[in-house]
Amino acid sequence: MVDGHMQIGEVAERTDLSLRTIRYYEEVGLVVPSARSQGGFRLYTEADLQRLAVIKRMKPLGFQLEEMRELLELLSRDTTELTGREQERLRDFRHKADEQCDRLRTRLRTAEEFAETLHKRLAD
Repeated sequence: MVDGHMQIGEVAERTDLSLRTIRYYEEVGLVVPSARSQGGFRLYTEADLQRLAVIKRMKPLGFQLEEMRELLELLSRDTTELTGREQERLRDFRHKADEQCDRLRTRLRTAEEFAETLHKRLAD
């Protein structure tokens, strides 16, 4: 890290995202490097890493790109600054996340039950 900035390789390592994924998120406008080096390399800050972490947590919940953009914008602002419509939208996103978490828990239980079946079979 130089002057509070990191190159994309360090960002990939720290976020456990591939270089390709980070570049894709930049291409679709979900994240923008805070700066560029004199050589044109992307430079990121801790705030950029936090944004990527939020994106990474949204991905398994099935949010579409446009929803991610909207949600990132809403999350970047103080809750007290949100209009009634924006607060309602945030509640909609929360509801969607809760529903998807329930679906994922169900899938995980099913997978764990199957794994247990294999364990029992091999214990015979």
